[in-house]
Amino acid sequence: MKEISIMEVGGFSIGQVQDLEGMTGCTVFLFDRQSPAGVDVRGGGPASRETPLLNPVADAKGIHAILLSGGSAFGLDAAGGVMRYLEERDIGFDVGVTKVPLVCQSSLFDLGIGSKDARPDQKMGYAACEAATKEMMQEGSVGAGCGCTVGKYHGGQCMKSGIGAYAVQLGAVKVGAVVAVNALGDVYDIVTGKKLAGALDENGRLLESEMDYFTYALKTQDFFNGNTTLGVVLTNAGMDKTTLNKVASMAHNGYARAIRPVHTMADGDSIYAVSTGDEPSDVNLVGPLAAYVMGRAIGRAVLAAKPCGGLKAACEFEK
Repeated sequence: MKEISIMEVGGFSIGQVQDLEGMTGCTVFLFDRQSPAGVDVRGGGPASRETPLLNPVADAKGIHAILLSGGSAFGLDAAGGVMRYLEERDIGFDVGVTKVPLVCQSSLFDLGIGSKDARPDQKMGYAACEAATKEMMQEGSVGAGCGCTVGKYHGGQCMKSGIGAYAVQLGAVKVGAVVAVNALGDVYDIVTGKKLAGALDENGRLLESEMDYFTYALKTQDFFNGNTTLGVVLTNAGMDKTTLNKVASMAHNGYARAIRPVHTMADGDSIYAVSTGDEPSDVNLVGPLAAYVMGRAIGRAVLAAKPCGGLKAACEFEK
């Protein structure tokens, strides 16, 4: 197995736009063809659009784009810009009188950093499509990762996070993940077990959010639904959406390995899985690989983030 660029998986382009003052943004995936996709939502507070398309019993055989954005539910307006971009290029599901672009979207809560009034809109969604490229993807506090933070169990003592990517190739099969990490919990390196980022004490030292979570679990708490980690698994393996729903489910093991605690009712954690090719493979290979690359991508997301808004970032700590 060898590490490859996320763009080497093939079959898509990625566009990112951000508002650095408002601290929000969006990341769009435009597929070269209508691509089969699945989804698994584990968090208790998701903000999403067109998710039912990916139900195995729904008629849609594939989608044309996925959009990850900030802005919480307000940011769901941005998908309109993606639809307009695709419609102008005659891309969509043919319904006779026109073609309807099938665009799925999930939004994360970043209203607590930057400006609460800065939200991705249709203009930003369209601009992200215009910026789409098949070249190397930028990581860190860009796109949907612009307003991401982690370690929010202790409130304002959190750290800056971002968006990250990681991909591998095993034989002819390629599997990659892109993830915007905006988590209640702390983030760990899944290879070394080292904590990379999370809640800080008053002296800027990393706390143990998971242990504190258990300690105070019996107390009445208001976690404030401001946390959502959004991921997309991409593979050149030929799969239908039923199988891809299972891949998305298995990819959540990467979340569990890298983020602690995770999948609480204060999180909106979601993962999409998309087949962009026709390479023969099996869910028992692609699923575990999806979990691995997702865990590695989470680590890259926090390591690539830069300090801003008075928040520290993992790059400031000794490696």
